Amino acid sequence: MDRLKEKLCSARNALNTLQELVGIVDISLIQRDAAIQRFEYTFEATWKAAKLYLKEFEGIDVASPKGVVRACMQVGVFDELQTRHALDMVDDRNLTSHTYNEGLAESIYSHLKTYADIFDHWIFKMMEFTGHKES
Repeated sequence: MDRLKEKLCSARNALNTLQELVGIVDISLIQRDAAIQRFEYTFEATWKAAKLYLKEFEGIDVASPKGVVRACMQVGVFDELQTRHALDMVDDRNLTSHTYNEGLAESIYSHLKTYADIFDHWIFKMMEFTGHKES
């Protein structure tokens, strides 16, 4: 349980750094690329916390990010629309190594506000379901 709380706090801290950069209107290329990097590590921290949550609290052992997202819908963490956004987020995460493509980088950045909202909900629900308080 303590390991899960640490992972949830780590995911929350990562999200806080992402939220500093999402929604900037006149964003520089450096800020945009930093936001995408923050998205990457927020994604990693959050899906891994969710994987542990599912195993420890729901008895579900899944290995892939998409499997974790789908299982989170099954246990009530996500509704159908949130699940679709989260699955899109997984796809965008898998494309981030190609952000040297200007159009792709712009597209991913344009989704980061929605993704930050999904992360926020995801982390909050896991904390709520486990009885952990926001850190």
